[in-house]
Amino acid sequence: MKSLTVIAIEGIGEIRPGDELAVHIADAAAAQGSPLTDHDCVVVTQKVVSKAEDRLVPLDPDNLAAKQALVERESARIVRRRGDLTISETHHGFVCANAGIDLSNVEHGTAALLPIDPDRSAKYIRDATRARYGVEIAVIISDTFGRPWRMGLTDVAIGVSGIAAVVDLRETPDALGRLLHVTEVAIADEIAAAAELVMGKADGVPAAIVRGLDAAWFREGTYRELIRPAQEDLFR
Repeated sequence: MKSLTVIAIEGIGEIRPGDELAVHIADAAAAQGSPLTDHDCVVVTQKVVSKAEDRLVPLDPDNLAAKQALVERESARIVRRRGDLTISETHHGFVCANAGIDLSNVEHGTAALLPIDPDRSAKYIRDATRARYGVEIAVIISDTFGRPWRMGLTDVAIGVSGIAAVVDLRETPDALGRLLHVTEVAIADEIAAAAELVMGKADGVPAAIVRGLDAAWFREGTYRELIRPAQEDLFR
């Protein structure tokens, strides 16, 4: 029987600029009796990555003009505006609210920006874990996005290292032997969403282990696999 295990990593504590996330994550996992093992996938929230990389800027949350200016600075293009909400495309290619700028779970008067290169951030954690603990893991950086035409929020992958972001099932048979023609599975997004179920939004748990994934998915990956090319975007 196929199964997955998703384990919240508790006890990591407050992350500050310059902290070594790999050490905080691995030591906390070991301390709670869940040491990292080969072929684990560690999902880490964008917020703690941004804190460790000092992607923090001063921002008065009541200054709407300053907030809008920051959103525009972090955006490659503005998609839509409604009141003080802006949907924009970031320089990474993500289409999201307010360029991914986050005011939650940071000190008042501070905003957290997205990592400059989330794939590089994920690779750094992965490489540091291998070098210090001798464990070969995959790492996904997750963030919370809304979705067009659907209510509610979900976590998605914005940085990937050591695992496929998308698994292409085209030209493989379905259960009845018919060839699939369009099926590409956003594995990294699914893993990020599963991890969020145990991390929560306000529980102070910034990382989780997803264990039991298909070994064939472990390869070099990038969040860019998840970005739909402009020429294929029917709504651009």
